[in-house]
Amino acid sequence: MSNPTVEVNITVNGVQKKAEVEPRMLLVHALRDTFSLTGTHIGCDTSQCGACTILLNGEAVKSCTVLAVQADGAEVTTVEGLGNMNDLHPVQEGFWEKHGLQCGFCTPGVMMAAVDLLNNNPEPTEEEIRNGLEGVICRCTGYENIVRAVQYASEKMTSSEETEKSMLVTDAKEEG
Repeated sequence: MSNPTVEVNITVNGVQKKAEVEPRMLLVHALRDTFSLTGTHIGCDTSQCGACTILLNGEAVKSCTVLAVQADGAEVTTVEGLGNMNDLHPVQEGFWEKHGLQCGFCTPGVMMAAVDLLNNNPEPTEEEIRNGLEGVICRCTGYENIVRAVQYASEKMTSSEETEKSMLVTDAKEEG
C-alpha cells in the first residue's frame, strides 16, 4: 500500500518548485531530498541545534519544525539562495573575511539566522547579535568570529553603496 501524497508549490530561492510529498514530510527533507538543496543541514532532529534554519516568507525558522505542506504557497530562502562565489551576500562575505566558521556544520543555519537578524535590525549591538543567533548551536567556534562576521555584514549592508543590493536575496534561477 503506497502512502498518500499531497502536491506542494513552494518558491525556493526565487524559483517555483512543485512536488508530491507525504503529508508528514518535514520541510528540511523536502529541501534536501526532493529539491536537492543540501545546504540546509539536519542536525538534531529535535529543533534544538538550528542547523536547518531557513527563511520562510522572510522569517528565520527551523525547517525541521515545519511540514512541507505547511510551506505550500510560501517563499523559502536557503543558504544556496543568498549568493554565489562571484557575488557573495554580505553575511557570506563576513564569514569568509572574519573566519566565522570552523567545521562548517552550523554555518548555513547561522548565516540564515544572521540574515533575518540584519533584515530586522541592520545595526545590532554585540549583545543583540548573540541573542539573535542563540537558536543556532555552534560547537566549535565559541561564537567570537561569528559575531565579528555579522558585525562585518552589518557594516557592509548599512553602507550607502550596498544597502539596496544586500537587502535582497540573489536570484537563484541558475540553480533551479
